[in-house]
Order: sequence, then C-alpha cells, then structure tokens
Amino acid sequence: MEVLMQQLINGLTIGNFYALLALGYTMVFGIMRLINFAHGDVYMVGSFLGLSILGLVGTISTPGVGTFVMAMLASMLITGLIGMLINRVAYVPLLNAPRLSIMISALAVSLLLENLVMVSYGPSFQVYPHLFNGNGLPISIVKVSYTQIGMVFISIILMIALQLFIKKTFVGKAMRAVSLDQDAAQLMGINVRGIVALTFFIGSALASAAGVMMGGYYGQISFMMGFLMGLKAFTAAVLGGIGNIPGAVLGGFLLGILETLGGGYFSPAWKDVFAFGILILVLVFKPTGLLGEPQAEKM
Repeated sequence: MEVLMQQLINGLTIGNFYALLALGYTMVFGIMRLINFAHGDVYMVGSFLGLSILGLVGTISTPGVGTFVMAMLASMLITGLIGMLINRVAYVPLLNAPRLSIMISALAVSLLLENLVMVSYGPSFQVYPHLFNGNGLPISIVKVSYTQIGMVFISIILMIALQLFIKKTFVGKAMRAVSLDQDAAQLMGINVRGIVALTFFIGSALASAAGVMMGGYYGQISFMMGFLMGLKAFTAAVLGGIGNIPGAVLGGFLLGILETLGGGYFSPAWKDVFAFGILILVLVFKPTGLLGEPQAEKM
C-alpha cells in the first residue's frame, strides 16, 4: 500500500507536466487539425529560458518561491511569443499545402530549436535549482514534498484558468467557433488568423510552464529533453481525446499514473514501454480517446 500511494503521488506530479503539454497539442489540433511536432521542443526552450531568467536575477542557487514563479511567468510570455513566431513563419505559409508539408516543417522547427539551444548552452546537462530542499508534509506512509504540492497547485490553477477562458470569455467563444468551422467564423467577423496565433501563444506558454517546473522538479535539463516529453504528451492528448481540453488533462494524469506504477512495480526501464504501449492500445481499440468524439469537432 505504501508503494502504491507513493507512486500515485509521483504519477500525479508527472501527470501535471504531461497535461500542460498535452493542452498545447489538443488546442492546436482543435483549431487547425494539425499536430505541432515542434511542441516538445518549445517546452524545452521554455525550460532553458526560465533557467536564464533565474541567472539574470542572481538567484540561480537558492531561488525563493516568488522568484521562481516570476521566472516561470516571464518564460511563459517569451515562449508564447516564440510560439506565435513559429506559427507565422513555419505554418501559416503552408496552410494551403498538403498536410505532409506542414508536418515536415514542424519537424524542421523541432530540429532547429534543439540545435539553437545546443549551440547557445552547450551539449551538457544544465543544473536547475531545487526548491524547498526536498522538505515536505509529514504524511504517515508517503512522502509529499512541498515542491510537488506547489507544482500541482500551479498546474491546476493554469488548467482552471484556461478552461474558464475558453468557456466564459468572448475570445474563448471565438476559439470554439473557429474550431467548429473556420469559414463560418470568418464570415461572422472573427479574425481567424489572430485566433490561431493566440492558440499558439497559449499552448507555448503552458509548455513553458511545464518546462520550468520540470526543471525545478528533476534538477537538470538538456537540449534533447523535448523530444521524448513531446511524444508522451502527444500520447496523453490521444489518450484523453485529441481536440478535447478536459480530455488532455485527464490523459496527462492517467499517463503519469500508469507510467509511474509500471516503473515502480516492474522497472524504471519499463516506464516508456508502458507509455507507448498505451498509445498503441488506444489507437487500436478507441482511436477517438476517452473523451474524444468521432469527428473531433469540439475543443
């Protein structure tokens, strides 16, 4: 029971990161019906930007909570703008081209980001500052660190804010309209290109938040970290039902829990086998995902 509870807590923590990344995949797919394969590397860039911002303010060794959150917010803003730039340069000119062309462009952006970060920061792992020195709440049979509590809290706040934005604001309604029918939305006076750019901004900002928190959680980052994380987040989006925002959150949490349970009860070497085995099973038996619809018409 102790191992089970501990792995569930660890799985929820990791699932937060998958959920934030999966939201970017599912939002872009919901609006444009394409998979942004550079999204994992946008997450990686956000993590490095957060580290650089912490270095600029001179608190790279022992940052306070406020400083860490401020660095994360600044990284989210910059990474969001980078996401908009990627959309404008790599995707907008190819909207009328075959889908394969857009996919190749996304892969090219992914490789470009990886190599730019490698040249800028070097190929070695970069050390990220830990928060709270590993202390946590004294809960009987399990260990729950303050870092885990803080990151879960921040992630849930971001997810709730996104859901409220999509459901309650005029811009959010415009995003849902564009996801249903771009031509009809444009006839109703909605700036479709502006909505698409905003979607990339939000998705990239959420990926950056996940990157900064992941760096603070594990204590190190690498220019290659985005590739595998992006694939797992895509798996989470497919598991929950790509194009469905609650589904992306659910898929992220489920994937994190299943992965940590597999690693805890079998071997850490098996966690990736579990993750991608789940992807294959979902695609074979329920291609629309847990909350997805046959036509994937709703965000």
